[in-house]
Amino acid sequence: MRTSQQTTLRSAVSLSGIGVHSGNPVSITLHPREANDGIEFLRTRMPGGRDRLIKAHHSQVSATELCTVIGDRHTGAVATIEHLMSALRGLGIDNVLVEIDGPEMPILDGSSAPFVAAIDTVGIATCGAPRRFIKILKPVRAEKGRAFAELRPYERGFRLDVEIDFESPVIGRSRKSLDLTPAAYRREIARARTFGMMRDVERYWKAGFALGASLENTVAVGDGGVVNPEGLRYPDEFVRHKLLDAVGDLALAGLPILGAYRSYCGGHGLNVAVLDALFADRTSYALVEGASARREPVLADLGAALGAAAYAPDL
Repeated sequence: MRTSQQTTLRSAVSLSGIGVHSGNPVSITLHPREANDGIEFLRTRMPGGRDRLIKAHHSQVSATELCTVIGDRHTGAVATIEHLMSALRGLGIDNVLVEIDGPEMPILDGSSAPFVAAIDTVGIATCGAPRRFIKILKPVRAEKGRAFAELRPYERGFRLDVEIDFESPVIGRSRKSLDLTPAAYRREIARARTFGMMRDVERYWKAGFALGASLENTVAVGDGGVVNPEGLRYPDEFVRHKLLDAVGDLALAGLPILGAYRSYCGGHGLNVAVLDALFADRTSYALVEGASARREPVLADLGAALGAAAYAPDL
């Protein structure tokens, strides 16, 4: 995904649905933006008639329990952003304004495929400015018990290598790796749905999570197998969804990454934590621009401090 020019949408496109955790209806509109504007979320219809603009950036992450949240829950936040962010980064889109009228993104079918389909209806346009990348210069790592996530140098684009290891024999242990390109994203990642254990549902409900989860948007795993009558979309859909989440969470670096990502038993918290580790060390990365990928001075705002992030498994 080392395209030399920045991109945006050709025109606006809207989607609506319910939040997987809140169960409430929500509508979003993706708007085109100019070069170097990046990706931001505009919360509308907030109490008092206020709107709030929230940058899709690791420094804005406020929670990672079962989903990724940016902004402040009291003054305006947006939850479950990872599937849209994954679609935007997977398709190589740099500049978008996401207008949203509620505190949580719609879950749709539990994957990124509906976002990809919506983007395809309007198309992608170039912005006439060179794309910048974050180039990994040396390894960085975040750990939580036996789980870890790391970024390493890699010269041929952005490579992901994700491994899961669940006690449930239905999910089990599996690993998948690929070089991220729009074609690979569409083919290998976009349709993989979020998943959860049936035995955890009551606990999630009591904690205020998964109020909108159903077999229409979640792969439900019982003791004897997958509950959904249609089964899995891929034989290894579980690990593919972890890849999908990682692409979305790592998009919060603010620019595309040139490097290799590896995780074992990872999740939203570790994905954000490895960005914390990256930007805490100015010698671990550099900015490069366009097709020439020439090295540039590191911008000060890329070193913004990151709040502590808790590790949590998928829903």
